[in-house]
Amino acid sequence: MKRILIVEDNKTLASHLAKKIALSLNFEVDIAYKLSEAKLFLKKYTYFLTILDINLPDTPNGEVVDYVLSKGNHAIVLSANVDKEFRKKMLQKNIIDYVNKNGLDDINYIIQRLEKNQKHKVLLVDDSMVFRKTMKNILENLFYKVITVAHGEEAVGMLKVNPDISMVITDYNMPVMNGLELTNEIRKEYTKAQLCIIAISSNNDEEINSLFLKQGANDYIKKPFSKEEFSCRVNNSIEALENIQHITNHAKRDSLTGLYNRRYFFENMKEYFEDAKESSEEFAVVMLDIDNFKNINDTYGQEIGNDIIISLSEILRTNTNYRDTVARFNGEEFCIVLKNINKDCAAGILERIRQEVEKFHFITKNAQDINFTISIGAAIHNSDTLDDTISQADMMLYNAKQDGKNRVVFN
Repeated sequence: MKRILIVEDNKTLASHLAKKIALSLNFEVDIAYKLSEAKLFLKKYTYFLTILDINLPDTPNGEVVDYVLSKGNHAIVLSANVDKEFRKKMLQKNIIDYVNKNGLDDINYIIQRLEKNQKHKVLLVDDSMVFRKTMKNILENLFYKVITVAHGEEAVGMLKVNPDISMVITDYNMPVMNGLELTNEIRKEYTKAQLCIIAISSNNDEEINSLFLKQGANDYIKKPFSKEEFSCRVNNSIEALENIQHITNHAKRDSLTGLYNRRYFFENMKEYFEDAKESSEEFAVVMLDIDNFKNINDTYGQEIGNDIIISLSEILRTNTNYRDTVARFNGEEFCIVLKNINKDCAAGILERIRQEVEKFHFITKNAQDINFTISIGAAIHNSDTLDDTISQADMMLYNAKQDGKNRVVFN
């Protein structure tokens, strides 16, 4: 489990903050009341984050911040000092943020944001090595994974080999391909729901700002900018991207299993079906459901029934390729499309799934051992429409049920 170190001489405040973090976030929290105690903790453990008071009994002038940073730790400064110049001085250090003691509710949000940032990769594009180094340092201190390149053409190439990049931060004036041209190229491949773009520039032409936004940039930052502004803009853009993706994902996913839902399946597969027909790609459409599922629900209750559906969805997910499509149609019924595959290979995969389900034991909270089986109907694509192919697979599922269940039947 990740750990957080709080260094605060006010024992009531330190205890209150530690409880807030431990209750709502999955962290172990240690408390030191002075620098000498903090040094012992830092020798013993590796910390995800340190939260530091400025004025401690053995370091009244903020020496704790310099010490903790010198050991390569991430730090948030916690202070009651509201003097603007002092705050500015502290933010010039390599800290993540400066939080007033009246705003303790902000701490949990910051920690959650930093945790989420670890999942995001940022591509930084600037021909100035000094600016690249400065911005990279800020971004890495916010727990982002950072890739840096010197101009737009390099950035386009980097996106091709790193399709999981969440954000591109690009300067405007660059050789080979400038930031505006890069933004235009990126938006040909990535929507705002897939990747966000922040443009930065020292250009005084106000039209540049508008042009970037019209070309598809999510935000525009004018140089020179403060570390605090830059950090806030980056985090806000990433959070907006996460919210869009959450809404999009919710619309296409089944709420119980996390698999694709029936609506998304038909929207997505019709295009694939037509492309596969043109390229003569073979694929298998598979319908399957749980045998005697009504008896399971009647005997053990709907909650156990739902747990069994979830368990089956995990078996289907782990036994299919990432290119395949697995969807829950309704109740205990699922549909799979095994892509770029012949009948023999598809039969082998489906038989493996059938056997794994047959051997699976679901143990309830009351230690009841439940076994269940599935019937599978499959059609190797040879119909004019997706609906016809699904109907064929559905007929094969019906035959599997009629032939005794717990079996795979192909057209």
